[in-house]
Amino acid sequence: MLENIDLNLYKVFFEVATTGNITKAAEKLYISQPAVTKSIKQLEKTLGGALFIRTKRGVTLTKEGKVFFEYVKTILEEVKNAHNKFNSLINLEEGKIHIGASATVTKHFLMPYIEQFHKLYPNIDIIITNELTTNLVKGLKNGYIDFLVTNLPMKDFPELNITPCAKLHDLFACSTKYLENPKKTFTLNELLKYKLITQKEPSNTRAFLNNYFKENNIDFKPDIEIVSYNLVVDFIKAGFGIGYATKEFIKEELKNNELYEIKVTPKIPPRDLGIVTLKNNTLNFASSKFIELITKKISK
Repeated sequence: MLENIDLNLYKVFFEVATTGNITKAAEKLYISQPAVTKSIKQLEKTLGGALFIRTKRGVTLTKEGKVFFEYVKTILEEVKNAHNKFNSLINLEEGKIHIGASATVTKHFLMPYIEQFHKLYPNIDIIITNELTTNLVKGLKNGYIDFLVTNLPMKDFPELNITPCAKLHDLFACSTKYLENPKKTFTLNELLKYKLITQKEPSNTRAFLNNYFKENNIDFKPDIEIVSYNLVVDFIKAGFGIGYATKEFIKEELKNNELYEIKVTPKIPPRDLGIVTLKNNTLNFASSKFIELITKKISK
């Protein structure tokens, strides 16, 4: 059966056809002359016809052998191209990564890693899709996204692997345009007396906040709901109210006193960012290396 042919037989045939001499072919292939002769006979037997005409000077191709030679030449060239392509991919000389993440996670968490990865592997294309987590999960399942980086917790899917990669600390923040920096710690009921700014549902951040209030038996409805996290921060800075933000994402604003933290009791529990991949799915080399870059840095 043709599908059982050893590719080495094609290589032997090609060298014999190219050199026109079994001895020279054996030297180029670093095998014995009997081994070359045996391989040719095996191939001819499998194909059911002669490939060479034996002469005193060597061998020449039959008419059928000449046609066969052109196909084998193409096959071996494609095998060589495939080998070179694979080497380029594994050595990260080329390739593509498609990451799913929110605009917030991309800006405040992923960008330093994207910049570092690009410096290390400038020929790798990095594509970012900013969408709701539910839509990104669909893209992951459909195969056009390699992995996600998203706020946790998220809805559990049995076909997904979720690996925490960073710890986040949410807080309520305000600017002096809305409220002078108080020294007291607010209860949640006291906090509700002020205008509250949050992301609009659905989002993992908003779901986490809703659950926080629910666990403390408080009915929660914000005064201002905004789709974009970055706009939430802008509204807080502009003095529209007290907003729900992530400490790690507003470090500069807190440091520069553009914003300050409103302390509350009970404390908001920390949460995680997670890398989400499909179970039983092998990532391409570039994606694996990018994830390795994140997890190695986090573990230090």
